[in-house]
Amino acid sequence: MYSLIILAATYDFGYQWQWTHGHLIVSGIFAALALLAWKLGRPWLARIAAGLSLWALAGFAAVQYALIPNLPLALPTPNFLAASGPSEVLDIGAGSGRATIMVLQARPQSRVTALDRFAAGYGIEENTPARLVANVRIAGAQERVRVQTGDARQMPFPANSFDGAVSSYVIDHLGNAGAERALAEVNRVLRPGGQFLLMVINRDNWVKFAYPFLHGHGYFGQMPARRYWLDRIRGAGLEPVEDGTVPGTLYVLAQKRRE
Repeated sequence: MYSLIILAATYDFGYQWQWTHGHLIVSGIFAALALLAWKLGRPWLARIAAGLSLWALAGFAAVQYALIPNLPLALPTPNFLAASGPSEVLDIGAGSGRATIMVLQARPQSRVTALDRFAAGYGIEENTPARLVANVRIAGAQERVRVQTGDARQMPFPANSFDGAVSSYVIDHLGNAGAERALAEVNRVLRPGGQFLLMVINRDNWVKFAYPFLHGHGYFGQMPARRYWLDRIRGAGLEPVEDGTVPGTLYVLAQKRRE
């Protein structure tokens, strides 16, 4: 555990403090309110505030040790490109490099093209190619990555360019039309038989506990997220072969149909 803490301090993925450490501020505020209420002779209010302070601390622990935003992502399934040798992989919406490093470490014969608009937003401060490259360098895989600026909805690549593609916590922020365009582009740039690993935020018990006010990821309209993404992936011409969950994440592994 100590080595994980040191490693997390080494990487700089740039997530805003509100998401990674905001619980500590909330915990401190409620702890101060609990102390004040106790001094004012309001024990019932002090107990409520103390309970909320403890919840915030537990939420911080859930973020750091279950959702783990300060480390590279872990591959949620061993079946992504499991039988491949050297492969060209596209990371769609690469951001500061968590999924890029995931692929580089899990598939050491792969080369990754990291695609992103590198614009502000999505919780990453100073979202730049330099930050991604610096994180990949820490992972010791800088010679196997190239960075490309571009939009997931109109990718700057020829058809049939990649053996595999991943996208983590990006396509679920594009809206219905944007997600459909992005998935159609995934199908276009993959080679026949190529695999696509989609990872989206899953409002499971971990997320509900840590971020109780985060909405919009469990259901799309009245459709459960799993069914929504399976339908969208099939509609893009890809065939789902596996789906599942890990803390905070719903994933779908799909394959482009062979011509």
